[in-house]
Amino acid sequence: MLILQLLVSGIEAGALYALTAAGFALIFGATRIFHFAHGATYALAGYAFVLATRLGWAWPAGVGLALVVAIAFGLLLEAAVYRPIQRHHGAFFTVFVAAFGVVIVVQSLIELSFGRAFIAISSPLTRAHEVLPGLYIARVFWLALATAGVVFAVLGAFLARTRAGIGLRALAENPDLLRAFGLSSRRLSALAFALGSALAVPGAVLGAMTTGLSPGVGAHVMLISLAASVMGGIGSLRGAALAGLLLGIVENLVVAGLDTQWSEAAGFVALFAFILFRPRGIFGAALVR
Repeated sequence: MLILQLLVSGIEAGALYALTAAGFALIFGATRIFHFAHGATYALAGYAFVLATRLGWAWPAGVGLALVVAIAFGLLLEAAVYRPIQRHHGAFFTVFVAAFGVVIVVQSLIELSFGRAFIAISSPLTRAHEVLPGLYIARVFWLALATAGVVFAVLGAFLARTRAGIGLRALAENPDLLRAFGLSSRRLSALAFALGSALAVPGAVLGAMTTGLSPGVGAHVMLISLAASVMGGIGSLRGAALAGLLLGIVENLVVAGLDTQWSEAAGFVALFAFILFRPRGIFGAALVR
């Protein structure tokens, strides 16, 4: 029964990883910008939800605040950091250093505002109930699965059936062709950052209720997003989502046989295996699909 309990926990974590990793993959697949500050978006969204809770706001208002903060942060970085660098033909390393600097600033601001202590939000959703002898499941498990399912269904329909969605998929391939069809590559790039940043919000909010938050949580989230993107296939949205789910399951199942400190390392062992034996990832795609 321990394995089943760990599997349930892994699926819950993996659903949240999948959403966050898909956000990173969406941004990179559409814009080819290595958005290293994606983890900072997660942290800001989570702490915005914490702030709303401390102010006594209802949870929908807290989620709304987290969504506004995440999208605003993503759009600000796209307009004030990445776009000027691209305008001056900055190299990949320039983008990485700029994003890394933003991450340090965000982490420092969070520490000044909330302290360095670990923070978790108490919620009735996290109270586990025994569904089978020895198997406990909290309502947040079902909420995480439902959220991931709905978000991916809506996002998939948007990318496949709308003019803007199709434009996002084509943005990295041929920006000049987009202009020929009356679409703005600048606006599509901003849209990619808005959508990708919004995908970090469910994981941040539910993560604040389950695993909790710390100022450095963004680093872990970024590593998971990067690992999932590589395992799924660079730029592949569905690949990143599937790999994020697999990473969550692997991190939890390894606890059955090894110490908990090996949990995060197990995910990166899986990453190294993909790099060695299937470097193109699960789907081997270079574009958002």
